[in-house]
Amino acid sequence: MAVAQRMYARALFEAARDEERLEQVAADLAALAGALEEVPELGSFLRNPQVEPAGKAAVLEEICADADGLVRNFVRLVAEKGRAGELAEMNAELDALVAQAQNRLAVELTTAHELSDEQAQSIVKTIEAASGRTVEATRSVDPSLIGGIVLQVGSHRADGSVRGRLERLRHELATTR
Repeated sequence: MAVAQRMYARALFEAARDEERLEQVAADLAALAGALEEVPELGSFLRNPQVEPAGKAAVLEEICADADGLVRNFVRLVAEKGRAGELAEMNAELDALVAQAQNRLAVELTTAHELSDEQAQSIVKTIEAASGRTVEATRSVDPSLIGGIVLQVGSHRADGSVRGRLERLRHELATTR
């Protein structure tokens, strides 16, 4: 994530927190980011360097007409500064800041086989106990892991899979003389 995206997201976060409108602002910006994902042409338009920033701002103002005032001002400023194409990344950073402020931790659990609800809950409780945070877990299955689990938290990855262990062993054997 670029430094500028973090700075813009932090500024919006702090303004929304100070105004006690953090949840509404986060929801409205997330809705805009969702629209950008659902309508790829809109994202392409916002990233197009041939379109004037004022034109991008006008389109975004119409899209965000019902959004919180902080979001409308934020989106207009971002567009005027030539960064409208980075709104999705700014939303991701804002979401991370909100999660941190609310003591939430988003974790992706990837296993070789589908976990039962009891197994997943046990893993989540262990992570909550270790981190002291509320865990929001998503689950996915990747049969190529063979067994074990891979935990992804933001950019941090803990690979406890059989495939990961085999790859580390292969690397060790290849580098040992």
